[in-house]
Amino acid sequence: MATDLHRVMHGVAIRKHGDAAAVAGLAGLPLAKVQAVLAGAVTGGRVAEVDGKYMLTPCGQMMLAGEYSRFNDALRANADFIAAYQRFEVINKDLKQVITDWQTLEVGGKRVANDHSNKAYDAQVIGKLGDLHERFEPILKKLCAGEPRLKVYSDKLTAALEKAEDGDIAWVSDAKLDSYHTVWFELHEDLLRLTGNVREE
Repeated sequence: MATDLHRVMHGVAIRKHGDAAAVAGLAGLPLAKVQAVLAGAVTGGRVAEVDGKYMLTPCGQMMLAGEYSRFNDALRANADFIAAYQRFEVINKDLKQVITDWQTLEVGGKRVANDHSNKAYDAQVIGKLGDLHERFEPILKKLCAGEPRLKVYSDKLTAALEKAEDGDIAWVSDAKLDSYHTVWFELHEDLLRLTGNVREE
């Protein structure tokens, strides 16, 4: 069973430069508890705080990395969870292609930056994202069954997709929002840390 400190530091690792509320959402703990744990972690030199945003110190990164195998040994031995994670990695390649299609389009045989003036093209890509999300939902349910804290990503992905489908296209991939791509990236980082895998370049 992970300690509150481990869960909070894990949340800080996922949401780099996040505030206490963002960390609380990822840690699956009440905000007041997270604020208290963060204060102690800052005092102990494990977390650095600048203008209400938090990040791990080198010492904190080493401590967190050393704890993952201890706290996640049962999850790493959970065949259903690992199978769902492996299916996630397959669908992650499809998500990368959808985001490439979103950021660029073909003009005269060349890929150029998408300025989002072609509404029909954008709608087509958002449709692909919706199809991908539908395929991903049963996988995400299996992941959440193994680690209930991951449900926060399910809620955020659904919300981002709905906003994009309603016409607010920033929710597809804007890094300043909890956009679909931003949340997916954080979920991937979370899963890699839980399973002890590394991100493919």
